Amino acid sequence: MADLQPLLHDLAIALHAPTVVLSGRDGQIRAGGTQGLLHGDLRLLSEAVVTVDGDEPEAIGSDEPGADRARFTGLLRRLGDPGPDPTVWLRRDRTVTASGMTEELSLISTAGARRRCVVEVVLAADFAPIDEIKSGGRRSPVVPAGTGWTASSAVSEVTAEGADVVVDGPRLRLRWTVEGPATLRWSLRVSDERALFVPAGTRLPRPEVHADDRRFTALLGRALDDLDGLLLAEHDYPADAFAGAGAPWFLTLFGRDSLWAARLALPLSVGLAGGTLRTLARAQGTRHDPATGEAPGKILHERRRDAFETVGASLPAEYYGTVDATALWVCLLHDAWRWGLPEDEVRDLLPTLRFALSWITGAADTDGDGFAEYRDESGHGLANQGWKDSGDAVRFHDGTQAKPPIALSEVQAYQHEAVVRSVPLLTALGSPCDGLSEWAAALRSRFRDEFWVSTSDGRYPALALDGDKRPVDALTSNIGHLLGTGLLSPSESASIGSLLLDSPLASGFGLRTMSASAGGYSPLSYHCGSVWPHDTAIVVRGLQRSGQQSRAAALGAQLLSAAPAFDYRLPELFAGYGVSETTAPLPYPASCRPQAWSAAAAVSLLVAFLGLEVDVPARTVSLSPPRPSPVGALRVSGLPLAGGTLDVTISADGEVTELRVPPGFSVLSEQSGE
Repeated sequence: MADLQPLLHDLAIALHAPTVVLSGRDGQIRAGGTQGLLHGDLRLLSEAVVTVDGDEPEAIGSDEPGADRARFTGLLRRLGDPGPDPTVWLRRDRTVTASGMTEELSLISTAGARRRCVVEVVLAADFAPIDEIKSGGRRSPVVPAGTGWTASSAVSEVTAEGADVVVDGPRLRLRWTVEGPATLRWSLRVSDERALFVPAGTRLPRPEVHADDRRFTALLGRALDDLDGLLLAEHDYPADAFAGAGAPWFLTLFGRDSLWAARLALPLSVGLAGGTLRTLARAQGTRHDPATGEAPGKILHERRRDAFETVGASLPAEYYGTVDATALWVCLLHDAWRWGLPEDEVRDLLPTLRFALSWITGAADTDGDGFAEYRDESGHGLANQGWKDSGDAVRFHDGTQAKPPIALSEVQAYQHEAVVRSVPLLTALGSPCDGLSEWAAALRSRFRDEFWVSTSDGRYPALALDGDKRPVDALTSNIGHLLGTGLLSPSESASIGSLLLDSPLASGFGLRTMSASAGGYSPLSYHCGSVWPHDTAIVVRGLQRSGQQSRAAALGAQLLSAAPAFDYRLPELFAGYGVSETTAPLPYPASCRPQAWSAAAAVSLLVAFLGLEVDVPARTVSLSPPRPSPVGALRVSGLPLAGGTLDVTISADGEVTELRVPPGFSVLSEQSGE
């Protein structure tokens, strides 16, 4: 029987990148599955089981008060007074650091008499790599040397105050003999010379946000904690922070994910955008290599410590198999400039911009039809290279799969936006932009001629063109990514906006990736019917940017409806069951949590609920909040802007009642034009 990918939905997860700890909701870290401490894609602790006098505590509750912390409470009913009321229990407080973890074990008693007992923690380490864990593989524990383990370049070292440390075959046993209430501590410090990244050593600014709808402030607060926990940097460039994509499968540099996370989080930090842009610029492709997907000017897809084996693919440690990251890099540079990235930092990136534009307007079109497409040249890379990169993601309305090369609709939109947005940026910096506007106009015309289809769901742009240039006509969330990119006319944008919210794409908890009426739809498919919070947030952003504030607010409110089911930590994705099928969204069980672009989705909702647009070079701020406000009265203080702050208050009916902007800024609009 084949090994199965382990599930994550029922685990407690705490992290401080590049370290993440996963355990059961009882706090125990057990052998098998994904549980353990992972550092830089390597599991350096695979077991940590606590007993008291040989019994495991009976779990009664857990919580995760911060991205790097988890707390568990379990009863010890054999130790207390007779009777039904528990009088002895154990609280287990876990804190994760960038270089390990610490646990505080608090034995709490209200019993009438003290009793001596033995508290024991059993530890083991298997040093399994992340792709082996993800595939469901198992390894035997490594035999400890002294109070830790060493394998290859990695070391784990245990300390335990006041404990007897016993080596028992492949396990370490930490034992304390205590009487009555007691607090015990143990910690694990890890290091790995081959780890690619270090903690970024920075945190995102925290504006003060108050809303009548407490779900929104809970979601935003949790999201900012998680984004801080995911920040990484290269060893030689510790100031250039970027967001690792997600824990545990993707806690590394991902071009597309890191770019979208930085882009959605721009209102909080142009520094994160700058670090992400520079990190990816240093890895920009310089040669054509089918084995890695590298091409001159192309932006990286992902970087890992070793080759990564996944279903249907074997990816090299440095892999460029993405068709959209290059355009998204250009779009982030433009947006960061608009939000106030210092001009000298923008100028330093102009050579990377020029190189990226040369790929976008040239080699991205592999067959000369005027559209960017992809095909895996290596035979062992990703079959699909857009954001929906699972092997079955590109389907026709009847459910059949499209054959490569594939030209995705949203990729044409990203490329159009990248080229169009480059013109004002280059012009402002005195750099030539000849031919770019004409290239974008020609793409708009071709797209209108080739991509639009009509099915029983309505008229809309196809998901893609297949290898025979046939429109792949399934109705998918991809078309929402076209909004705000300039590829569509105002009437086309309005038509798509209406369709998105009034079709089987909208679940009530967010946008399904594929319409429930499509032949390939499954609510538990990775990309053909599930809900991805970042996908919904990108569409919310596009609706706002295309002047559809009310629709943006309505769609954003769907994500708010989903958030409580996940304790306000929106996962990578969740099942596509709608509000008519379930009272709360159901998990996609192998989904990463936290995920950078899912966390950044909360910032995108803040921007949409404010109706906020900023142009620092032009010194303008625009506010067009939806009416009424989807979260009631909303007050934001301390939103970073051009060395100062933006403070705004919006009433429940959507009126701007207070507004303070930095000196020298003018306000263009204060009410919705929809």
